[in-house]
Amino acid sequence: MNTAPDSIGRFLTLADTADVLNISLSQAYALVRSGELPAIKVGGNGHWRVEREQLEAYIQSRYEESRRQALWNQSDYANIPELSADRFV
Repeated sequence: MNTAPDSIGRFLTLADTADVLNISLSQAYALVRSGELPAIKVGGNGHWRVEREQLEAYIQSRYEESRRQALWNQSDYANIPELSADRFV
Protein backbone atom coordinates (compact mmCIF):
# COMPACT_ATOMS: atom_id res chain seq x y z
CA MET A 1 0.00 0.00 0.00
CA ASN A 2 1.21 3.49 -0.83
CA THR A 3 0.75 5.48 2.38
CA ALA A 4 1.59 8.94 1.05
CA PRO A 5 -0.96 11.29 2.67
CA ASP A 6 -2.54 12.32 -0.64
CA SER A 7 -2.87 8.75 -1.87
CA ILE A 8 -4.95 7.16 0.90
CA GLY A 9 -8.09 9.28 0.79
CA ARG A 10 -10.15 10.59 3.68
CA PHE A 11 -11.20 7.25 5.18
CA LEU A 12 -9.18 4.11 5.75
CA THR A 13 -10.28 0.54 6.24
CA LEU A 14 -9.12 -1.25 9.36
CA ALA A 15 -6.63 -3.14 7.19
CA ASP A 16 -5.20 0.16 5.90
CA THR A 17 -5.12 1.52 9.44
CA ALA A 18 -3.30 -1.57 10.67
CA ASP A 19 -0.83 -1.21 7.81
CA VAL A 20 -0.11 2.45 8.62
CA LEU A 21 0.42 1.63 12.31
CA ASN A 22 2.32 -1.58 11.50
CA ILE A 23 0.04 -3.62 13.78
CA SER A 24 -2.23 -6.59 13.19
CA LEU A 25 -5.79 -6.23 11.98
CA SER A 26 -7.07 -7.55 15.31
CA GLN A 27 -5.07 -4.90 17.17
CA ALA A 28 -6.54 -2.17 14.96
CA TYR A 29 -10.01 -3.58 15.59
CA ALA A 30 -9.37 -3.56 19.35
CA LEU A 31 -8.29 0.10 19.23
CA VAL A 32 -11.50 1.02 17.41
CA ARG A 33 -13.80 -1.13 19.57
CA SER A 34 -12.33 0.33 22.77
CA GLY A 35 -12.86 3.87 21.49
CA GLU A 36 -9.16 4.66 21.76
CA LEU A 37 -9.08 5.25 18.01
CA PRO A 38 -12.24 7.03 16.81
CA ALA A 39 -13.94 5.37 13.84
CA ILE A 40 -17.34 5.11 12.19
CA LYS A 41 -19.36 2.26 10.78
CA VAL A 42 -20.54 2.72 7.21
CA GLY A 43 -22.54 0.70 4.73
CA GLY A 44 -25.13 -1.99 5.17
CA ASN A 45 -22.68 -4.41 6.76
CA GLY A 46 -21.31 -1.79 9.14
CA HIS A 47 -17.69 -1.75 7.98
CA TRP A 48 -15.40 0.30 10.21
CA ARG A 49 -13.66 3.30 8.68
CA VAL A 50 -11.04 5.51 10.31
CA GLU A 51 -10.74 9.09 9.15
CA ARG A 52 -7.19 9.94 8.17
CA GLU A 53 -7.19 13.04 10.38
CA GLN A 54 -8.32 10.95 13.36
CA LEU A 55 -5.52 8.48 12.72
CA GLU A 56 -2.95 11.29 12.56
CA ALA A 57 -4.35 12.76 15.80
CA TYR A 58 -4.13 9.32 17.42
CA ILE A 59 -0.50 8.98 16.34
CA GLN A 60 0.32 12.44 17.69
CA SER A 61 -1.37 11.61 20.99
CA ARG A 62 0.76 8.47 21.30
CA TYR A 63 3.90 10.57 20.72
CA GLU A 64 2.73 13.02 23.39
CA GLU A 65 2.01 10.17 25.80
CA SER A 66 5.49 8.75 25.19
CA ARG A 67 7.07 12.17 25.73
CA ARG A 68 5.19 12.67 28.99
CA GLN A 69 6.09 9.17 30.17
CA ALA A 70 9.76 9.82 29.45
CA LEU A 71 9.64 13.09 31.40
CA TRP A 72 7.86 11.34 34.26
CA ASN A 73 10.47 8.60 34.33
CA GLN A 74 13.28 11.15 34.32
CA SER A 75 11.78 13.10 37.20
CA ASP A 76 10.87 9.94 39.09
CA TYR A 77 14.42 8.58 38.94
CA ALA A 78 16.20 11.93 39.27
CA ASN A 79 15.69 11.89 43.05
CA ILE A 80 17.19 8.43 43.51
CA PRO A 81 20.99 8.82 43.75
CA GLU A 82 21.64 5.23 42.71
CA LEU A 83 19.79 5.77 39.45
CA SER A 84 20.54 9.43 38.67
CA ALA A 85 23.20 10.61 36.24
CA ASP A 86 25.04 12.34 39.12
CA ARG A 87 26.20 8.95 40.33
CA PHE A 88 28.26 8.47 37.19
CA VAL A 89 29.89 11.93 37.15
